[in-house]
Amino acid sequence: MAEPEATGTQRDTAGASSGGLSPKSIAVWVLVGLIGAIGWGVLALSRGEEISAAWLLAAALGSYAIGYRFYARFIANRVLKVDKTRATPAERLDNGVDFHPTDRRVLFGHHFAAVAGAGPLVGPVLASQMGYLPGTIWIVAGVIFAGAVQDMVTLFFSTRRNGRSLGQMARDEIGPVGGAAALVAVFAIMIILLAVLALVIVNALADSPWGVFSIGMTIPIALFMGFYLRVLRPGRVTEVSLIGVALLLLAIVSGGWVADSSLAEFFTLDKQTLVLWMVAYGFVASVLPVWMLLAPRDYLSTFMKVGTIALLAVGVVIAMPMLKMPAVTEFASRGDGPVFAGSMFPFVFITIACGALSGFHSLVSSGTTPKMIQKETQVQVIGYGAMLTESFVAVMAVIAACIIEPGLFFAVNSPAGVVGTTVETASQAVTNFGFAISPEALAQAAKDVEETSLLSRTGGAPTFALGMSEIFSSVIGGAGMKAFWYHFAIMFEALFILTTVDAGTRVGRFMLQDTLGNVHKSFKDVSWKPGVWIASAVVVGGWGYFLWVGVSDPLGGINQLFPLFGIANQLLAAVALAVCTTLLIKSGRLKWAWVTGVPLAWDVAVTLTASYQKIFSDNPKIGFFAQRDLYQDGIEAGKVLKPAKNMGEMHTVVTNATVDGVLSVLFAVLIIIVLLDAARTCVTAVRKPETVTLTETPWTESKIVAPAGLIATPEERAELAAAGLDSGGGKTREPVA
Repeated sequence: MAEPEATGTQRDTAGASSGGLSPKSIAVWVLVGLIGAIGWGVLALSRGEEISAAWLLAAALGSYAIGYRFYARFIANRVLKVDKTRATPAERLDNGVDFHPTDRRVLFGHHFAAVAGAGPLVGPVLASQMGYLPGTIWIVAGVIFAGAVQDMVTLFFSTRRNGRSLGQMARDEIGPVGGAAALVAVFAIMIILLAVLALVIVNALADSPWGVFSIGMTIPIALFMGFYLRVLRPGRVTEVSLIGVALLLLAIVSGGWVADSSLAEFFTLDKQTLVLWMVAYGFVASVLPVWMLLAPRDYLSTFMKVGTIALLAVGVVIAMPMLKMPAVTEFASRGDGPVFAGSMFPFVFITIACGALSGFHSLVSSGTTPKMIQKETQVQVIGYGAMLTESFVAVMAVIAACIIEPGLFFAVNSPAGVVGTTVETASQAVTNFGFAISPEALAQAAKDVEETSLLSRTGGAPTFALGMSEIFSSVIGGAGMKAFWYHFAIMFEALFILTTVDAGTRVGRFMLQDTLGNVHKSFKDVSWKPGVWIASAVVVGGWGYFLWVGVSDPLGGINQLFPLFGIANQLLAAVALAVCTTLLIKSGRLKWAWVTGVPLAWDVAVTLTASYQKIFSDNPKIGFFAQRDLYQDGIEAGKVLKPAKNMGEMHTVVTNATVDGVLSVLFAVLIIIVLLDAARTCVTAVRKPETVTLTETPWTESKIVAPAGLIATPEERAELAAAGLDSGGGKTREPVA
């Protein structure tokens, strides 16, 4: 069928919701707004007294609801002008491997699972050393106005460009100089991020037969679900969901049985063995058809992730735990916290990335998801909605960290060099911070969760598990169930992160194929098998190498690059927001460029300030080169400084600090090049609009009918019925008008 004769604007607004709110809807949204406002009011007006965590929950949920219903819809319909009549790459290029129209409920699960890794669980916990208020404000405001916007807009523009990767879009739309800088920066940062996430999984699953068995079983379960939806019962999403959840719960329970059986030895793996299995899994997951393993596994994982977090929220409402951490601690102004050094600005906004604004998300939004989305109108629920869901996870992480005793929080999250190795030294050190806790209390906390010690269990995951066990045991089982809930939470976190690694590897493969396609055109065809295998091997080989060295050497491999994680992730967000802002201006949406331009300006201010301090600060706890000089002086004086244990490790610290400092300079320079070239392109587009060229694919009429949200509206149900389709939607012989 030929393209209808209508203006681009008329066509772009097809299907956009234009009706006003009914009196009933107005009353509901006023109530939602009041709940959120009261929650924020209680948080802001508290003066040192303990308040219930439920108020933090109310503030966040009320804000999310308003942001999604009004701001996200405004961006989708007014700024992006999503078009339900326009065919997506999944429909036009469907090859059953990478491009595959996927039910929006399954795709929501995949996208959420892919973006929600360690960040929303770890970053907010670490940032809680500055109090619960700074982190909470950034998580909620950051996601509504920056993080979810980045994810949705990147997904939209990539969908209109055949699912092009972020780096390739930068090269196509900004220019060869800025594009080349973006390609190098994005790929290098992505390898670091994947290796860091993989290291967290290895540390969580090492010597844990329960975790290894339960998480391993999600693979055959996902394969079964994939074939069930593809071959046995196509479109029966609800049916396969119930089966999958039942099998998942059985796998979790069975993990406990396996851990207590003779099979435990078989599933007890050391770190090196886990690395090999993860590299093999990452390769296989990135080359198999997306419907077979990746999408159903992520969808399955989402049930556990969202279900657990939702139950945790219900537990907060029932148990009403008090926030014991102050709203703002002295470390926020002093910048000398034991968990991490640095002032509130910029380091709270660097430490909390996932859950507020994360560059890694833009890789998924321009990687797997745009190749699977059925309709443009679904970018709101999948891009914006999944990010809000992740932000809610981050809020629950803040609550988990702040309802435990502050003394316990600092004893768990401070390194051994600060609190020592005994409960007596830890008690004294924490008391010096201003948060008293007795040695007996520290010992009892470890005993309650059946651990020999909780001291210096850094990284955030154990703290989240402690808070989670505190809430769940208050509702179910009492103190006797704390140990069960603690270890359940540790396994839950490992599952949370693994889904990010497998999806990230596939995204990395797409990105590398796009990049190599500039040299050899065959690589641009993501279905070309040699290109698929070569690119996948390079990506898993990259993060696998750093991971292998990291688990073998506590100061080597990815451990060397770990300090770059936060800044690198936020610099990646700057690239994504720069590309989105450039595309808004080039596509004639100059008056709406502030939607991504304002978050871009904020992110650039935060990340370049943090980069400057990491490069030039004379405080060795902050500046990489200052740390190098300190340890070099120690070598020359014949002294061994912690964390090094001998002169060999002293030299390693010097090397690591130098490498981190040089990479910080390199990443900052590359991002500045991208920003300057993007600014040049935007100025040219405004001054000479006739010279603008876009790589957007031509409009093609869609033959798919599918709802825009997770739940179909009455109008959408009628449209599905007229097309003879169920709630999942699908392709029709003739498009429905």
